[in-house]
Amino acid sequence: MSVAGTDYLEIYEAAAEEDKYPLVQGWIRTEPLAFFKQLRSERPILETPECTLVAMFEDVRDMLQMPKIFTVDLYKPKMGVTGPDDGYLMAHDDDALHYREKSLMQGLLNRDDLPRVRKMVAETARKIIAEQNGSIELVNQYCRMVPVHLVQGYFGLDGIDREDLIRWSYWNQYDAFNNQPFDMLSDQDYRKIVDLHEESSKELVTYIAVLMARKLVRLKIMDLIYMVLSPVQKLIYRVLGMALPERHDHMVTRMLRSKFAKEVDFPLTRVGVNAGGLLIGAIETTSQAVAQVVEYFIDHPAVLDDAKNLARQSHTAAFDAMVWEALRFVPIRPDIFRQAACDYTVAKGTGHQTEIKAGTIVRLLIKSAMFDPYAYENPDVFDPDRNPYHNFVFGFGPHECLGKYVGMEMIPEMVRQIVLLDDLGSDEQISYCNKEIFPDRDGPFPEAYNVQWT
Repeated sequence: MSVAGTDYLEIYEAAAEEDKYPLVQGWIRTEPLAFFKQLRSERPILETPECTLVAMFEDVRDMLQMPKIFTVDLYKPKMGVTGPDDGYLMAHDDDALHYREKSLMQGLLNRDDLPRVRKMVAETARKIIAEQNGSIELVNQYCRMVPVHLVQGYFGLDGIDREDLIRWSYWNQYDAFNNQPFDMLSDQDYRKIVDLHEESSKELVTYIAVLMARKLVRLKIMDLIYMVLSPVQKLIYRVLGMALPERHDHMVTRMLRSKFAKEVDFPLTRVGVNAGGLLIGAIETTSQAVAQVVEYFIDHPAVLDDAKNLARQSHTAAFDAMVWEALRFVPIRPDIFRQAACDYTVAKGTGHQTEIKAGTIVRLLIKSAMFDPYAYENPDVFDPDRNPYHNFVFGFGPHECLGKYVGMEMIPEMVRQIVLLDDLGSDEQISYCNKEIFPDRDGPFPEAYNVQWT
């Protein structure tokens, strides 16, 4: 029996076969913690007609570390993977391309940049807030807008309307992660999302090609100028207080300036693919995390008071921990999904040992895992002083988020700038309905959330 007084498993077993998975979907959406608690206690691995749910921390962590067995094959058609050398790196499982390109990109996303990143985020956030008059529609005016500024100012995806960047991120995220077989969308909605994704991807590919050419030309011009200017001329510039022609240090420029041996196999075409990947992973995920944390704080006044006090401190670590603990309660997804490449027995030697058959879709319930007493003592209590290594907000294992450390600065700083506002509140909950596209149902992302302050 669950803590909510509902015996989910009894209802599940009594349901007709075609109703079982829709019941599960509904519980995950509306009352996940009570449902997950019963799963962990009585059915840690639940085999449904559509997929298999895995609820225990140890099993989730174990399976996320075996990418050749529990694969991202469901990503492949969404991310352009047709062979071993194409598509985006996150749709590759423990192969040469994934290992090489993730390593290169992690090096180029230099963690020494993080203070500059946080400062850029804070300045952009404060500017947006200052332009308001005591209220804001948080999702579109702030949660999506701050990261798109970073995409342009730090990643270097400039020379394009910000709304286009937002739209391209949105539909790539929607199709890849929320338009899968277990999402049970109608054929019409499925096709609509695919079409919008394909349209956005074509525009993005064209833009990236132009961006690469434009950046390369500028780099060559700048290199020529710096080569022609003698040391004496450079000294004269400095004496006269004149700025030398600026060599912009954006991620895209950094990627283009870096020289790799041919054998490293990171040509210009792969630079372009990874530049697009920076965009896709940055905007919608950040927007959702920030909106949901702000709502959580507003809905829990005592937590908001503590967060506000910490937000005023010069050191941000304690405040950031409040954000990560809030995201344990309201992560951007309740699960990470994988597909079994072969038969495999999970949780061997335990009472819930289960054979997963090849081809099975598994939903690894990270929200459940983060409330497993194995991971955290008194998991139902809000406690920022927790072990961060048991938090799955950025994923886990080989497919952990590439931009994790950028996100670890951007997300809490965006929340912090909102929390600092006096008398912060809202008269509503986040709307997840994209009225222009699917007016009759909620989608996966926050679409509107009005907040006010004094």
